[in-house]
Amino acid sequence: MTSLLQQIIPGQQVTGPEFPDYDVLQGCIRCGRCLPVCPTYQETTLETMSPRGRLALLRAVEDGKLDLTSSIADYLYHCLDCRACNTVCPPGVPIGELILDGRAAYAVKAGRPWWARIALDRFLTSARAMEPVMRMARLYQRLGLPRVVRPVLRALKGRHPAFHTLFHMEGLLPRLPSQPLHARLAEVTPAQGERRYRVGFFLGCMMSQVLADVSQATVRVLTRNGCEVVTPPGQVCCGAPHDDQGNKRMARDLARRNIDLFARYQDLDVIVADCAACAGMIKEYPHLLRDDPVYYPRALAMARRMRDVSEWLAEVLDDAVPLAEVRCTVTYHEPCHLANAQGVREPPVRVLRRIPGLELRPLPDSTRCCGSAGIYNLTHPEMADRLLEDKVRKIAGTGADTVVTGNPGCLLQIQMGVREHGIPVRVRHLTQLLDEAYARAESSRAR
Repeated sequence: MTSLLQQIIPGQQVTGPEFPDYDVLQGCIRCGRCLPVCPTYQETTLETMSPRGRLALLRAVEDGKLDLTSSIADYLYHCLDCRACNTVCPPGVPIGELILDGRAAYAVKAGRPWWARIALDRFLTSARAMEPVMRMARLYQRLGLPRVVRPVLRALKGRHPAFHTLFHMEGLLPRLPSQPLHARLAEVTPAQGERRYRVGFFLGCMMSQVLADVSQATVRVLTRNGCEVVTPPGQVCCGAPHDDQGNKRMARDLARRNIDLFARYQDLDVIVADCAACAGMIKEYPHLLRDDPVYYPRALAMARRMRDVSEWLAEVLDDAVPLAEVRCTVTYHEPCHLANAQGVREPPVRVLRRIPGLELRPLPDSTRCCGSAGIYNLTHPEMADRLLEDKVRKIAGTGADTVVTGNPGCLLQIQMGVREHGIPVRVRHLTQLLDEAYARAESSRAR
């Protein structure tokens, strides 16, 4: 029987571990400016699927009018965490962060699903911890099984949500490297020519295991521009997937480990990541650790040194290093956690414009989420498909032959989308195009 002290008394404020700050929740003035930029509201026109509606639900919980049930958690988890709402909120309410706090409060109250405890807490804690799973994925590809499995999953995906999720998981995998990058990248990669900067490299788990060729290109581009690249061994996940899925405890633990690791390298000019989600998460470490008097100042120090690679390259690209022509038409998809969470919009475009021969074409709604959103495309595949279809249609409408973006989730999601829709567009990270331009120049000089 519920005791009197455990009962919710209408009119009395309810609180608990990880509950969103009530005073901050009160900052929402219900103006509705967030509605037109929220992809899930645009797709459903339901108030409860909007940023304003989700905050209203959380406020009703803390007002004691509603219990924090699985139904409310469903609305919170339907949020993409794209942070588009944050960019238009007149009083500056951190809507995305409050929704993540609400997920964490529900996880404390009701527990987390078994798959999250295995996939996120056991394997997605570092690139090294992912290795057993990735070894099986590499074997799966070497045996040629995708040719058999893919058509079967395509035929079955409408029959059960589990098949739809498996269809996405299989389709997102690119051709995997034979060895992850963290296992072969030296701790220190010297600058080519005179050393101008000493740069720390945060090598994300997915970048090392799945998109090693992208991060290898990033290191080459940095070294060509006078950067000595330091990749500290022992890096762990940035914590973004755990924060997104309600596990604040593990997100904070991972953050503290990365802070301690990079604090040993005090002579770094900056820390750079070529994964927008990782850079965005590390910049949010002060918010994540705001109640920790020991680590909060350390988190601030790390966040101040953190740069997305596009920010850093826009600042330090060396005009003396020749770039050859790359004749292609490019459109640029802005990752949510670069444009909305970090406010980095102009630097990638400035860098693209430095590449000779490249024609840049604007992408309509370039900041609208592609549907990747961490693991959203696996937990909510139907909504993710709708957003991806819209993104692919707009990419095709530009007539570009290349789409550039700066986040692994977006790269994999858009690659799957253009492949499934039969659109002849290549998908590249910004550093891959730069690397191509430098390599062509070097090759032409060598002839």
